[in-house]
Amino acid sequence: MSRIQAVRGMNDILPSQTVVWEKVISALSQCLKQYAFGEVKLPLIESTALFKRTIGEVTDIVEKEMYTFTDLNGESISLRPEGTAGCVRAAIEHGVLRQMQKWWYLGPMFRHEKPQKGRYRQFYQLGAEVFGVADPASDLELLMMTAQMWKALKIDTKVSLEINCLGTQEDRNHYKESLVAFFQCHASQLTPDELQRMQRSPLRLLDSKSPIIQELIVNAPRLIDFVSSESRCNFDMVCQGLSAAGIAYTLNPFLVRGLDYYHHLVFEWVTNELGSQATVCAGGRYDTLVEQLGGPQTPAIGFAMGVERIVLLLPQQEDVPITDIYVLTQESQPLIQTQLLAEKIRQHSGFNVQIHLSSASMKSQFKKADKSGARYALILGADELQNDQVSVKLLRGELGDDKQLTLKRTDVLSWLREQHGEYVC
Repeated sequence: MSRIQAVRGMNDILPSQTVVWEKVISALSQCLKQYAFGEVKLPLIESTALFKRTIGEVTDIVEKEMYTFTDLNGESISLRPEGTAGCVRAAIEHGVLRQMQKWWYLGPMFRHEKPQKGRYRQFYQLGAEVFGVADPASDLELLMMTAQMWKALKIDTKVSLEINCLGTQEDRNHYKESLVAFFQCHASQLTPDELQRMQRSPLRLLDSKSPIIQELIVNAPRLIDFVSSESRCNFDMVCQGLSAAGIAYTLNPFLVRGLDYYHHLVFEWVTNELGSQATVCAGGRYDTLVEQLGGPQTPAIGFAMGVERIVLLLPQQEDVPITDIYVLTQESQPLIQTQLLAEKIRQHSGFNVQIHLSSASMKSQFKKADKSGARYALILGADELQNDQVSVKLLRGELGDDKQLTLKRTDVLSWLREQHGEYVC
């Protein structure tokens, strides 16, 4: 009988890896709290119409990549491919947009893409959204916050910032006309798919990976030349703020992002260490999206980052032990006293305690204790149980001149506290 494996593009995260994930999420969430963001938890499933109206019906995400189903009520629903649309929907539905909102979210997203290193069909994103602030100070704060996140994770030397200004919808419409005219002059060099895209969503040609397109766009019109003076002024203020804050950036005139709702500032934090999956974090301003979904006119800006890609950028991690203390017991003895001791340590200290729950020789138990990464082994053999004692064996580090000592069972917790007060809750 053949083995059942994970669905293609769905990735398991094993316990040894989740330790690293927890550190990443902890560092990122702490940074978000420092900037006064509150966490929102959103459903995995939304109405398909939500993504068609926000992302755009002619985008690759909606046309080719969404996991869309018809539910038992005959309604079209989709697994969320990104988080911003759900945040906007929730903010409108709960009527909280009368004042500024700063939200962050974390969770799995789903896109039917070709799996690659750092790209899965179920992938995790952490994102942040700011509603109700039109001032470019909000743009700058987000960029400064992401820069601090990279420093907290010690990957700031591995990522770089690229920015562009898309202007208003009217600016983009004028630019699209010029861009289409340019590509029409080179129509013979385009594929049928690219010709179709030129008519439906010409800006998407700017981030095409086609070598021919890449060569053509060098001489294509620049969007920045079509941007209104107000939008350009706000963009210049962001650039000045980045320079003042010591955050290096590159102006990328072909950066347009893959979602239709962006206006004004767009940005990406990119790396050259993950092959084709260069984008680690991306976002921008979307001042018309709330109103487009039936809410009040509300300026907004946000970003999302791929957790898997961030983890890949971290220095090579050794397996981090999840056990501090491993408790061994005589195989012929009942586990009741062992369980009571372990529970007392768990409840009155910050140690992670693992008990050997199956029948095995002491030699076998010591091997498992050492493999667990625990610092201490507590032994409750026949002699210890009879004399109400516990033997402590140091598996790592130093313990005076001896690697093992015997304590009264009532003294174990206080001894552990003396050894490692930082563990105590």
